[in-house]
Amino acid sequence: MGVSLSEAAARHVNRYLAKRGKGVGVRLGVKTTGCSGLAYTLEYVDELTGDDVVFEEHGVKVLVDPKSMAYIDGTQLDYVREGLNEGFRFNNPNERDKCGCGESFRV
Repeated sequence: MGVSLSEAAARHVNRYLAKRGKGVGVRLGVKTTGCSGLAYTLEYVDELTGDDVVFEEHGVKVLVDPKSMAYIDGTQLDYVREGLNEGFRFNNPNERDKCGCGESFRV
């Protein structure tokens, strides 16, 4: 399946990389934390590493470490605005539960 980006997320990433003046894409992963067990990590990437699984959509590279792939396979990264708030949204079909504050999830 892989990991995909919505057009809105790709536009946001491209704008930010252009503003930074460097970068090849974003790295998406998970870490153990929170009341439900896992939380998403997202960082801008300046260089590819040999371990990353690379997906490309709308001209943006999404890098995923192999350990995180089992938890986020099939996830779409979206960028949404709701009222005064805006940010990335992770549409993950593997999520079985989220904590009340929305910071962590369980598969």
